[in-house]
Amino acid sequence: MREILEEPREVDEADVVIVGGGPAGLAAAIRLKQLELERGNEIRVVLLEKAADMGAHTLSGAVIEPRALDELIPDWRDNPPSPLTPVTSEKMRFLTSKYAIPIPEPPQMHNKGNYIVSLSEVVKWLAEKAEELGVEVYPGFSVSELVYDNYGAVCGIATNDMGISKSGLPKDSFQRGMEFHAKVTLLAEGCHGSLTKNVIKKYDLRRDKDPQTYGLGIKEVWEVPEENFKEGEVVHTMGWPLTRDLYGGGFMYHFGERLVSVGLVVGLDYANPWVSPFREFQKMKHHPFYESVLEGGKCISYGARALNEGGLQSIPKLIFPGGALIGCSAGFVNVPKIKGTHTAMKSGMLAAESAYDAVTTLTTNTSAIALYDYEEKFEKSWIHDELYEVRNIRPSFGNKLGMYGGIMYSGIDTLLLKGKVPWTFHHRHTDAELTQPADKFKQIEYPKPDGKISFDLLTSVARTGTMHDEDEPVHLKVANWDAHTTASFPKFKGVENRFCPAGVYEYVADDTKPEGVRFQINAQNCIHCKTCDIKVPTQDINWQCPEGGDGPKYILSEYSPFLFFFHR
Repeated sequence: MREILEEPREVDEADVVIVGGGPAGLAAAIRLKQLELERGNEIRVVLLEKAADMGAHTLSGAVIEPRALDELIPDWRDNPPSPLTPVTSEKMRFLTSKYAIPIPEPPQMHNKGNYIVSLSEVVKWLAEKAEELGVEVYPGFSVSELVYDNYGAVCGIATNDMGISKSGLPKDSFQRGMEFHAKVTLLAEGCHGSLTKNVIKKYDLRRDKDPQTYGLGIKEVWEVPEENFKEGEVVHTMGWPLTRDLYGGGFMYHFGERLVSVGLVVGLDYANPWVSPFREFQKMKHHPFYESVLEGGKCISYGARALNEGGLQSIPKLIFPGGALIGCSAGFVNVPKIKGTHTAMKSGMLAAESAYDAVTTLTTNTSAIALYDYEEKFEKSWIHDELYEVRNIRPSFGNKLGMYGGIMYSGIDTLLLKGKVPWTFHHRHTDAELTQPADKFKQIEYPKPDGKISFDLLTSVARTGTMHDEDEPVHLKVANWDAHTTASFPKFKGVENRFCPAGVYEYVADDTKPEGVRFQINAQNCIHCKTCDIKVPTQDINWQCPEGGDGPKYILSEYSPFLFFFHR
């Protein structure tokens, strides 16, 4: 039966293939078709998305800056995505264990003219716009690999085979994946995508660039009592429960019909392996500042996702033979602004303009297309200007004073210097490299959840709608589980269990093993945050796409007519 796994795939041809149906990929697709209408040269654009439905893997409680959307679809407000809540008030607080101290907001965080949206709904809305223009949008298709030509250039993609058992044999439902060959392939996978990771390594796109650094965002959506709801209010916090050695902060967004998005972002460059970002979040909600809003309410959704935090100096080379990186695949998040949707969309639009020119230009050159002018467009764009101005803010927190030193420097930079300095701070290490042995720290004792404001991990995971076929290959690849245990457990004492926000990794007591524990992967719990691939110190966990349609399903809940999403 294994021979059918090697049968040739069906091949289809397109001009441009886009991997990923988030804001960046859809903005690129729409711009390509707009150019087709403007200039008259028809092109075939195919967009593939691993979620079963458009928006089902889009995790964002976004306060969106409409700049890119205004450029892409100037009349979008005439028929906007819903819910759409204008920001009416905002505040920032520094938390101690009991108090919430007002502090000034940096200029980048001001939200006048911005909107609180369901980014999942925005994605659905953009997908409809793309299809109206003639883009072929295919949800439920995981892209497993890039296809290369005889010269080593990317010439398209291949989708996952469907219907393979855990043993690696085809089941009755087996369907061979197919290939889409294209003149240009745009990778819009989001943060730390599996194809992006491989293409960066293959073409050495990080040469002379800083390592990317990440944060883990954990989020819930609550339905709160009317008296606790302040429509359009945006709140950000720093401080408690995070220590000075932990970068991050909390947020609350009031939107829609008595809905509140509440969450915590924790930088993954922390050293202490006893830290649990999930439990830090549950602890944070018990601060009077948060609890006064959530009390009497109902948690209706949960989710988590890794976020790019490296900034301008961590953006890799954007192009490779036959394609380019767009959106969070490259890492265009403006961390001090706490936004990335507008920059992701703009990057997709710039790449689309370069791709359209390239695929419609008559040439006898048979070599792979290189979108050199995409990088030139980026360097001349407002994305570059925006990221250059704040380039020193995030790395300034990597000093000996930790959070306090970062707050002091970033305050001076954002209010006075505005990035106009001759120096650039750098990220010297990956988040995995910065993790220290457990015996250097005291174990953290987190409070037990009360089931009203705070919750246990499995209760939270149940709110993600995550589903994976139990009889399919594990998509979290570890070459040798025993070797991983030997390398990781004695030194880091189960760090995987604590950084994972979905209960995927466990060390189970087992007297037959040399370390007294057995490493276990509960892949069915995976919510595709990719934290494991980023943070594990041994760097031997490789996240890959499971079957198309698997994973979290951030869809309509039984409690509310709105979708769950997480801030990007």
